[in-house]
Amino acid sequence: MRKAKSMQWSKLLHPQRLGRTQAEDLSVARTPFQRDFDRLIFSAAFRRLKDKTQVFSLSQNDYVRTRLIHSLEVASVGRSLGRLVGEKIVTQVEHITPADIGDIVAAACIAHDIGNPPFGHSGENAIRSGFQNWQKLQPNLDLSATQQADLENFEGNAQGFRILARLEIPHRSGSLQLTCPTIAAFAKYPRQSQPGSTAKYGFFQADRDLFAAVAETVGLLPMGDAAWCRHPLTFLVEAADDICYLIIDIEDGYQMGYLSFREVVELLNKIACLDISLEPGAEAEQVMHLRAKSIDILVKEAAENFLTHEAAMLRGEFAGDLLSLSSYRQALATINEQARRSIFQHPHVVGVQIAGYEVLGKLLMEFATALHQPNNSKSQLVLQMLPIAYRPQIDADSYQQLLRVTDFISGMTDSYATRLFQQFSGISLL
Repeated sequence: MRKAKSMQWSKLLHPQRLGRTQAEDLSVARTPFQRDFDRLIFSAAFRRLKDKTQVFSLSQNDYVRTRLIHSLEVASVGRSLGRLVGEKIVTQVEHITPADIGDIVAAACIAHDIGNPPFGHSGENAIRSGFQNWQKLQPNLDLSATQQADLENFEGNAQGFRILARLEIPHRSGSLQLTCPTIAAFAKYPRQSQPGSTAKYGFFQADRDLFAAVAETVGLLPMGDAAWCRHPLTFLVEAADDICYLIIDIEDGYQMGYLSFREVVELLNKIACLDISLEPGAEAEQVMHLRAKSIDILVKEAAENFLTHEAAMLRGEFAGDLLSLSSYRQALATINEQARRSIFQHPHVVGVQIAGYEVLGKLLMEFATALHQPNNSKSQLVLQMLPIAYRPQIDADSYQQLLRVTDFISGMTDSYATRLFQQFSGISLL
């Protein structure tokens, strides 16, 4: 079969819902993509992001952002990006408006971190190392190489797809039944895991057929075995996330006292170019102004760069990211490096990351062992701590049972994971 030379916007934006065969009802007040956004906002998985690490876990400072607030801000930026590029895209597709493009990108942005475990990216590493440590005690597991890669290189992006497509409403085909354009725009890494590789991926083997259905519906170009090129709007989702965390981490670092006002001005004013006074007074307001202006400039430039490379994206030939094309890329690299030194390597942040390894590593060890050795007396007690939805199933193989463990642990909030760890460790009996 001859591979298509280029993806088509008419198919990329077709509002077919995953898990439904009937056509979308376009006569109701809300558009299909607005309904996607609303379904995500009201989902339990999204609400749990309020107590999941962005940078500062379990922070006592009410100003700094949680993962939920970060997702809302990314969605706001993503909507602006989508509408800007939508002005051109809609000339190629009937019944699609610039607002529709904005809504698709906003919905994908709202979901972009929905699969992240407790304690941020260190939580992903904790689950990976926890599984590897547990596996050494269980040498006879019946796992394929790709199934093992799913667990050894646990990926929050793949967990996010699993939540959207399977877990949130587990007894309904397609779970949330989002439109395929929204799911495809969400999928930053539309490929399966690779044995022996630490490359990021977008779905587990258990969910491969579900992702293939999405890719087929919107017409993503195949790029090998269980791999496809990105949906073009994914580049906007990625840009919105990058813009927010690069700029807003600096604002949060200032609020936490890790960066001085002068340092923030030196970093952000290379982009904002505002007339900022270094005299004392109203410093927080000036930082907000710098943040807002910097984001506005980067959004407009990213939209222009998207349109410049639109044809290459439709051919599946654009392999970079939009911010790498920015005229401010050197300033952004400086911001990233300063954030790494002053924020991410701060003892408080590092200390919480270390704690995350201990917490999630122990929980994974306890629950995986209990599922694998259910007749052990301690295992029987541990299994009673599992919600019914995550308890062992008679017909499930080792891979499916272990996925249920990662489903449960990755869905925890920072606070819940900490409390459960304390209970299991005998630190707290409450």
